[in-house]
Amino acid sequence: MKPLHDRIVGCIIGGAIGDYIGSPLEGRIGPLNVIIPASSEITDDTQLTLATCEAIMRDGRPNPEAIAHAFGEWFSQRRISGMGSSTLKALRDITFGAHWALAGASGEMSAGNGAAMRIAPLAFCVDARSLEGRRAIKDASWVTHRNDEAFAGALAIALAIATPDFDFISTVLAELPDSNTADRLQLLASEHDVSIADFGIRYGASGYVADSVPLALIAASRAGVSGFQDAVVGVIACGGDTDTTGSMVGQIVGSKVGLSGIPDELVSLPFGREPVRRIAEEFADWIEMNTGSRTR
Repeated sequence: MKPLHDRIVGCIIGGAIGDYIGSPLEGRIGPLNVIIPASSEITDDTQLTLATCEAIMRDGRPNPEAIAHAFGEWFSQRRISGMGSSTLKALRDITFGAHWALAGASGEMSAGNGAAMRIAPLAFCVDARSLEGRRAIKDASWVTHRNDEAFAGALAIALAIATPDFDFISTVLAELPDSNTADRLQLLASEHDVSIADFGIRYGASGYVADSVPLALIAASRAGVSGFQDAVVGVIACGGDTDTTGSMVGQIVGSKVGLSGIPDELVSLPFGREPVRRIAEEFADWIEMNTGSRTR
């Protein structure tokens, strides 16, 4: 098992790499020919993850009020890009003084990826299998997405990251509430011989959490064989919400292989790596100082 510090930094950097590679292709219909771009940008997937790290360190715990405040700061400073409609609505409301529990979008159209894509930091500071941990994940999700399906997707990502090896699908399925996300994950997990590309063709990889999160989980679970780069590129090649699926796979796989297990040529990509690396390292230091070396 990789050291906790390496896993945390690998998770955050891995997510940024997937975001960077996937962002130029967002919204395109797959299958796609994915080329590692020489120039690209990270999006709200990474930016809100970093803001969550800062909020946890500042408040000493994953407090939804602190997370909402950090989001509002980053939004006011124009440090957030590529937002979906639910996230944009929530951040606008937060900057106008809305309470964190009321700012998030609600209703059927709010079952998007916005909570799942930024939940990774909580996987290292709460136990996603406990009632207290699930409440923390739900509250953090509620800041932008007041939707049980969005929460199920966020919980799935947190559980996958918290499991220190690639055999996490059964753990995730055992812990997920009844949801479309759980149903889709169960279906994909039962079809062992189907490729990630074929899953993308059959079911799509849209911004709907029940499409994207199960696909990302299956792609990440196979990275023990395929490796970091093939897993990230493979899910991005499915098209759709490419920056987010790439980011989620990068986070999960990065949390298993650590920064030391990600190819150097990807770590050195110009994805704004200085602020990303700085915050990732600071967050990993904070987690080790406050939780010791325990893993979940």
